[in-house]
Amino acid sequence: MSRADATLAARLAQQAAAGRSRRRRTVEAREPGGVRVSVAGRECLSFCSNDYLGLADHPRIVAAFCEAARRWGVGSGASHLVSGHDAEHHALEEELAQFVARPRALLFSTGYMANLAVAAVLLGRGDHVLEDRLNHASLLDAGLASGARFARYAHGDVAALRTRLSRIGATARALVMTDGVFSMDGDIAPLPALAAACRESDAQLLVDDAHGFGVLGATGAGAVEEAGLGIDEVPILMCTLGKAAGTFGAFVAGSPELVESLLQRARTYIYTTALPPAVAAATRESLRVMRDEPWRRGRVLEHAARFRAGLAELGLQALPSRTPIQPLLVGADDTAVHVSDALFEQGFWVPAIRPPTVPVGTSRLRFTFSAAHTSTQVEQLLAALQALRASGVLRPAAAS
Repeated sequence: MSRADATLAARLAQQAAAGRSRRRRTVEAREPGGVRVSVAGRECLSFCSNDYLGLADHPRIVAAFCEAARRWGVGSGASHLVSGHDAEHHALEEELAQFVARPRALLFSTGYMANLAVAAVLLGRGDHVLEDRLNHASLLDAGLASGARFARYAHGDVAALRTRLSRIGATARALVMTDGVFSMDGDIAPLPALAAACRESDAQLLVDDAHGFGVLGATGAGAVEEAGLGIDEVPILMCTLGKAAGTFGAFVAGSPELVESLLQRARTYIYTTALPPAVAAATRESLRVMRDEPWRRGRVLEHAARFRAGLAELGLQALPSRTPIQPLLVGADDTAVHVSDALFEQGFWVPAIRPPTVPVGTSRLRFTFSAAHTSTQVEQLLAALQALRASGVLRPAAAS
């Protein structure tokens, strides 16, 4: 074994000893709706997908994908600025901009790449980036990679943000980056107050609404829409398409000047192959389904509300979230893994989330709900938790 491999092996052993090794489970089959899956030879109900509206296998969206693949092929063949920008991409960008009420939108392959792009283009040395302490890793990495002076404020603490903004000189540029819905806690950022603080300090605000887009708001445009905020309050909006939209990719929406600057200067846009046009076509149909079937938003939020009520009936308390993300704190890393494994044995797939994804001492089960779930399946999950509660595997004293 080389010295480099020996160092890697030692690090892996240390991670395993701490109970924080990650493992992949291979999905061998998925029934229509996506909530019944076969994993490692076991049939189970999935409560860990971000397909919040159950659109990943919607017949209309699948048909749009297949038709576009027959017309355009399965790959774009190049980056957008070479020859990979097809009519489906162009139409999707226009439709996304309209959906979120912004002048323009720009497609990216992933939300990670989109966040890196915004920070790299807008910031540089001498500038400032301020982030919520519980932001997604892509936002944190984007801020750190930008070369700007990086600071974090306490989760959801607008007063702390104001204090930090007040220390920045009048001539320096500042960008505040926040999740709209926090991916591991499920709570919603105080967007109106954040927007007001940014406006008072002449700072720009980026909202990563990966987990709000498609679920929240009167039309499903997300947490920013629900908060009643427009482009003047939230000039930079990033949303992903691999969650509620059921497809793949991401986009940044904002002013023509912002989007054109990203197109001209963002390395994560310029130097990567464009999304397959069939994915763009499927996403266009997904937007239409989201408009045609608004009941999906209501159903998934009803499931989340019923689950929270059920936990309370069991003497367990979830974190304060009304979104499809419903975490249950258990504290210790090994306890989270033990409870997750016990649920899996009963036919429920719910992941254990441990550090460094969440702070030390806050390991949890992260339940996510879909419009494709039935009320009966939610009750079955609660019954399984009740059984674990009765057996002592899941103790109410461990919840927070």
